[in-house]
Amino acid sequence: MRGGAKMASLEDSRPEAIWKVGAELGEGPVWVERDRALWFVDIKRQKIHRFDPASADKKSWNAPEQIGFLLPAASGGFVAGMQSGLHRFDALSGSFSKIVDVEAHLPGNRINDGTVDPSGRLWFGTMDNQEESATGCFYRFEDGRHVEAELPKITITNGPVHSPDGRILYHVDTLAQTIQACDVAEDGTLGPSRPFVRIGEGEGFPDGPTVDAEGCVWVGLYFGWEARRYSPAGELIGRVRFPTSNITKVAFGGPDLKTLYATSAQQGLKPDALAEQPEAGSLFAVDLDVPGLPGSLIAL
Repeated sequence: MRGGAKMASLEDSRPEAIWKVGAELGEGPVWVERDRALWFVDIKRQKIHRFDPASADKKSWNAPEQIGFLLPAASGGFVAGMQSGLHRFDALSGSFSKIVDVEAHLPGNRINDGTVDPSGRLWFGTMDNQEESATGCFYRFEDGRHVEAELPKITITNGPVHSPDGRILYHVDTLAQTIQACDVAEDGTLGPSRPFVRIGEGEGFPDGPTVDAEGCVWVGLYFGWEARRYSPAGELIGRVRFPTSNITKVAFGGPDLKTLYATSAQQGLKPDALAEQPEAGSLFAVDLDVPGLPGSLIAL
């Protein structure tokens, strides 16, 4: 789909930097089927980006605050997770309008990552913007209000993401280098968390995850140079190596959902490392055999 690129097996996959956008903190890739484009953000530079793989067209918008994610709504437009709360974003006008404040009592926090479950509920996390204090929470948003999920507070939240049937939620504690899993009841309440994956010391920090059609969990590794694929049992069964160290989040897209997109970041790299990693901050893509899951729309 990218200029006739050959389908790559996981073992010999070679990611391509399809947009050398130079993001300080690229995040939140999401394939939006209604316009067949990949959307993502640069949190620190307060940018929204859109990449059309069919035409290679690239567009960008400014955001008024740090923006952690952008996800499509059923009624049209997007919901943006901003520093101050959830906002609607209209790409035609470039305008934002607030839906709800989140953690107004914690001005040092910001919204980070988010996802939509098969029922149309929005799940997202907050974090300490200085990455020091355990003030981050996970939330569930539905029926116009957000409810704190039954999970412990941590410093840097990532994910969450759901199993294909929506019955398991995976959530990431980045600094603890762990991914946890918990059962999801029909009303969205969560059961106790259980260990799913622990990333070893020196292997990087788990960042943004996604799930493929076989129920395997993919996760980008910050300072880890790769994205990893774990079976539903938590076994490491595949990896894709990248030419830059800070892989932030992965998402499937394309007409057959077999293209794995990955955002990356320049943040945290010293000048000599940036010189050695000229593609740091790029949007990457690689074609794989197992597809991802169709995205869900926020019930809003």
